[in-house]
Amino acid sequence: MTSLFDEKGNNIPCTIIQAGPCVVTQVRTEESDGYSAVQLGFDDKKEKNVGQGMLGHFKKAGTTPKYKLVEFKGAFVDDLSLGQEVKVDVFKEGEFVDVTGNSKGKGFQGVVKRHGFAGVGQATHGQHNRLRAPGSIGAGSDPSRVFKGMRMAGQMGNEKVTIQNLKVLKVDEEKNLLIVKGAIPGPKNSYVIVRKWN
Repeated sequence: MTSLFDEKGNNIPCTIIQAGPCVVTQVRTEESDGYSAVQLGFDDKKEKNVGQGMLGHFKKAGTTPKYKLVEFKGAFVDDLSLGQEVKVDVFKEGEFVDVTGNSKGKGFQGVVKRHGFAGVGQATHGQHNRLRAPGSIGAGSDPSRVFKGMRMAGQMGNEKVTIQNLKVLKVDEEKNLLIVKGAIPGPKNSYVIVRKWN
């Protein structure tokens, strides 16, 4: 993250996203696929690291292999053709976008960190290593099981997260950079999907 200053001198937190150039690697239509969509590819990949099937897929589009492929249903299908480049100029300053990405993975975490539990209680009165324990997880004879969805320790983070309504503060067409207000999911240099709504 970084920050920008507006006309009034307010410090606005923002994130810089490299939003292109993306290449149209496939165009799906109602006649051939049953639905309309556009597949975009981003970030070049070496040919030796791509299987023969995918290599043919990229050569059909007349482009080099790409790391990230994303399909956008029903968006800009009539405006785009196979092999066409999509750059950051599709976005405009002041409009709002949704950003989807994988959140940072935190590994296996206990209930205090994962769900905000308070722990069992004080360290005195016979407690031993119970400060961050979850406590009871259900009754005994009835219902004789633990209900689904019980909040317990487990894998935290590394989930698909969408942040909605992020304002586009600046569009740098020369460097294909998109500057949006606020934070987006995932670590630095990770892939995200930016959607604009018509």
